[in-house]
Amino acid sequence: MPDKSANDMLKDKFEAKYADAAIKHMGRMAEDFQQREWDDASAKAGKFVEAVLKALWREAGEAVPKGKNFKAGTILDQVDKKMTLSDSLRLTIPRACRFVYEVASNRGARHDADEIEANEMDATAVMAMSSWILAEMISYSQKGLDLDEAKAVADSVMKRKYPFIEEIDGRVYVDIANSAREAAVLILWHKYPKRISEDDLYDLLLRHKYKKANASQAIKRIQKIVDNDSGNLRIRALGIREAEELMEKAAANH
Repeated sequence: MPDKSANDMLKDKFEAKYADAAIKHMGRMAEDFQQREWDDASAKAGKFVEAVLKALWREAGEAVPKGKNFKAGTILDQVDKKMTLSDSLRLTIPRACRFVYEVASNRGARHDADEIEANEMDATAVMAMSSWILAEMISYSQKGLDLDEAKAVADSVMKRKYPFIEEIDGRVYVDIANSAREAAVLILWHKYPKRISEDDLYDLLLRHKYKKANASQAIKRIQKIVDNDSGNLRIRALGIREAEELMEKAAANH
């Protein structure tokens, strides 16, 4: 996987200000969703779609209307005719955008009060679809990057932010680990979807003042929750769940 952020990946193909806007709204959508602010999450999804449509429209060589002259529905009705675009950008992504935009624009209006909580149901649907849209755009901007890799990059945008981890000049520090192994799990989670070498992880554990023996043992004990590519580690879903449980517990105690 290229050592780039989702934002940088998008900018390889899409105009920078629209890439920036898409990532900003996706991140804020994820924050609202994680805080169970369903209406706000859906509203951010609508803004995300608008940024995506502007990026697609510019990629088609068209000028994006300013201010109130921009109408998402107009772009959705016309973008399929832009034959210079790939099928993904011309057809598939806009169809997904239309779904998200329709739900975001009408959240809660169609549901019976006795049904499943409409706002949570809507927000869950638009979050999943928005993540898929972003992954498709990343794959396109990176010349056909494998969709699993593109999805990992998209997921990193939605990763929950916690105050217990900081990064200084590429060095990660965690404040809530009760062991070298927990520190290793949290460092890997923070670095996801990027890989980190076993040697670099070992050095970071030493920076946390763990003894050399404990640092070495921690790296051995995390092998079941990582993908190990010749000594370069990336945390697996099992490890992500473990890291988030550690942080949820720490958040509850603060």
